[in-house]
Amino acid sequence: MKVRLMEKTDLENVAEIHRLTFVRQQNSLQWIQCNFNAFPRFLNFVAEKEGKILGYIIWIQKSGFRPQAVIELEQLAVSPNFQNQGVGRQLITESLALVNNHLSLNGSTLKHIIVTTRADNFAQQLYKSTLGAEIETTITNLYSDDEVLMIARNVNTKK
Repeated sequence: MKVRLMEKTDLENVAEIHRLTFVRQQNSLQWIQCNFNAFPRFLNFVAEKEGKILGYIIWIQKSGFRPQAVIELEQLAVSPNFQNQGVGRQLITESLALVNNHLSLNGSTLKHIIVTTRADNFAQQLYKSTLGAEIETTITNLYSDDEVLMIARNVNTKK
């Protein structure tokens, strides 16, 4: 499996993964296209194996292009056929290395990572084990239910 920047030709396949994964959301192709078009603030990556898109991840640079960047893991989705096979973990770790490289090319380093997710989302454990993110607070009734705000602090100083 290879993790790489999303390309325009990936949009339809990524939108289908979005549609299957986030069933409460609508207009999947429009959502993915607007995130794709927001490069370089939005950094979009796909996991691909043998020409098939298995999943995607979207990172957002927050509060301007600063020397110490705060980024948000905006969205992570894996095709239902490939879930529970380590694709999400690999998407996070490999794309994060690419994000760090992108930041360094712009004279920046990574400071903190923010993640928000539903309070009942099992992926919280993935964010904790992969990023070191900890729950900061719960935001009640934000989107479809309660959300937790997780933060991995001082990422570049952890070894």
